[in-house]
Amino acid sequence: MEKKIQISLLVPIFNEEDVVPVLVKRLTQFLSTRTENIEVVFINDGSTDQTPIQLFSVCMSDPRFQCISLSRNFGHQMAITAGLHYVRADEAVFIIDADLQDPPELFPQFYEKLQEGYDVVYGIRKERKESWFKRFMFFSFYRILSKLSTRAFPVDAGDFCLISRKVASVINQFPEESRYLRGIRSWVGFKQAGISYERAARIAGKSKYSYSSRIRFAMNGIYNFSELPIRFITLAGFLSVLIALVYLAFTLINRFIYHDVTPGFTALIFAIILFGGVQLLSLGVIGEYVLRIFFQGKNRPLFVVDKKIIDKEISDGK
Repeated sequence: MEKKIQISLLVPIFNEEDVVPVLVKRLTQFLSTRTENIEVVFINDGSTDQTPIQLFSVCMSDPRFQCISLSRNFGHQMAITAGLHYVRADEAVFIIDADLQDPPELFPQFYEKLQEGYDVVYGIRKERKESWFKRFMFFSFYRILSKLSTRAFPVDAGDFCLISRKVASVINQFPEESRYLRGIRSWVGFKQAGISYERAARIAGKSKYSYSSRIRFAMNGIYNFSELPIRFITLAGFLSVLIALVYLAFTLINRFIYHDVTPGFTALIFAIILFGGVQLLSLGVIGEYVLRIFFQGKNRPLFVVDKKIIDKEISDGK
């Protein structure tokens, strides 16, 4: 009888040809220290360098390594989503980044929490090896999102986590196109715990997250898990009316009490700019929600699989 897979180690990866050799070596060493039956599932997110060839070679030589190759680059969150659909673990899924900033060697600490009854164990980054600007932006974003969201999110917690099979199955039911997985992970509830760790620098290569993709990712977090953007429109409208009434009162007092005519050109320009800006900002906020509804309404698949290598057997995606 074939031994059941207890843990799936999920690794999304995109254009990391310089990282793969070190990554595989570290993972092989890690697997040799564990008694659990663990599979490693690489999600090749449409890599265009030598990454697919390297991954295929590893998976064809070692049955502990599997690979799901997507038809194009769908993004980090969709790659994890694809992985959650294909992992075979009965017990839990361990998610790490390919650059080894999230060390797989921390698995025993995460697994101990899982055995204590926690369904979600996430890593809390207590120190980052990045520029001061990035550290400041990450620090600010997580705290702003935690304050704005409809439920409190753990700050400084990324996608590095160990989740039970039950939680993975629940997350697989979410059809959202604009995905923010760490928000979904928090929203589903269950018993959760955090483990602090010092986040290492990348072992090689450069981050594939551009500033624009980080901004889109942050906006997904805010718009998907906060009511504030849409409520801001009501607040902005109320403040605009209040400013207009105050200015109207000021003008009437000048006219009928002091018999002074308030200069109109500057005030008119100010009013046009103020209310025009509020209206454009409001349309922008509404547009963000409409855009998400538009893409969600298309009901397209969240990802498309090109090839699969499972147990050293290659097959087309289905």
